[in-house]
Amino acid sequence: MVQCCGECGHYTYPARDACPECLSNDLPFKPAPNGGMLLTQTSVDVTSDPYYRERMPWRTGLVQLDCGPTVVAHLHGACGANGCRLSLSLQLDRAGQAVFFAHPMEEVPNMSDDPQWRELTCDPKYRRVLITDGRSPVALPLVQALMKAGAARVFVGISDRWKPFPEQVALQKIDGVELVDLDLTSERSVQDLARDIGAKVEILVNTADHVRPAHIFDAAAANTAREAMDLTVMGLLRLSSAFGPVMRSRGADGATGAVAWVNLLSIHALASVPQFGVQSAAHAACLSLAQWLRSELRAGGVRVINAFSGPLDTEWFQTVPPPKVPPKAVADAVIDGLKRGLEDIYIGDVAKDMLARMLDNPKAVERENGQ
Repeated sequence: MVQCCGECGHYTYPARDACPECLSNDLPFKPAPNGGMLLTQTSVDVTSDPYYRERMPWRTGLVQLDCGPTVVAHLHGACGANGCRLSLSLQLDRAGQAVFFAHPMEEVPNMSDDPQWRELTCDPKYRRVLITDGRSPVALPLVQALMKAGAARVFVGISDRWKPFPEQVALQKIDGVELVDLDLTSERSVQDLARDIGAKVEILVNTADHVRPAHIFDAAAANTAREAMDLTVMGLLRLSSAFGPVMRSRGADGATGAVAWVNLLSIHALASVPQFGVQSAAHAACLSLAQWLRSELRAGGVRVINAFSGPLDTEWFQTVPPPKVPPKAVADAVIDGLKRGLEDIYIGDVAKDMLARMLDNPKAVERENGQ
């Protein structure tokens, strides 16, 4: 976003109190055009930086934005000669800092395979993925979306393998999918799986959830909360202890390095809703844990992505009025977030509306949710 004069439409940088063209003081920040022209470029072949040493050569260049300023940008391998038109985007690098990335205006074959682009995203193509709870309604569409996106292999965690579930047959029929034993309430189960496949997992998607309506004054509310916390909060902590260290250590393994940890959360982690207060409290704790985990994994270049959604279109939310989020929409949003290298994703009208209202007046949202 750049300051844009409300009178003459002139973009100005750096920030000023008055427009340099017409002297108007109406200078709100607006989204800037994402086009630009490549002025000059260079290829770095030798560096003392440990991170870039294994990724040489690395292309960078000066790009003059259509809105005026000139920026230093990382260059896609398909960018042409000086003077060509480019499209720019802001990406998060492995350290969590925003950087400019320039790529051709038109799509080119295998555009997403560029090594520099893959370093700034978490594209699941060619990567191995672990989904922690195959019984989740999101698991099957997520597996299908990952395989469509080119994932090399998908491990799907199943607790109590002896107990069948509707999507089990469909999961077993998909090539490249392997069902594995994983009980998030058991530290031994999590540790055993980490020893078995931990060094193979490049993307971990935590789909565990425990949705049970309960009233805070109910005698059984404590038991319901304990079960939910054990599966979701303590489950996330067990996963972090078992898979976190090995994923962080593999963040610099080049094309096959660990890149992302995805948590599927309810938007009510930001503001509790009484009807599902147990889930709200559990997911609020998971959000805090995820932020803690993000700071720990950042040193290895592994991105933690929190995907917030409104009520899912499943049996546990039958009494909730629409709009609801289909599980496939959650899967598609996760894939999109991985490909774009985001840190937070908001899925569905309810989640996006609540985010906007939270930014405007969080206390009003708390009161409205409690009515």
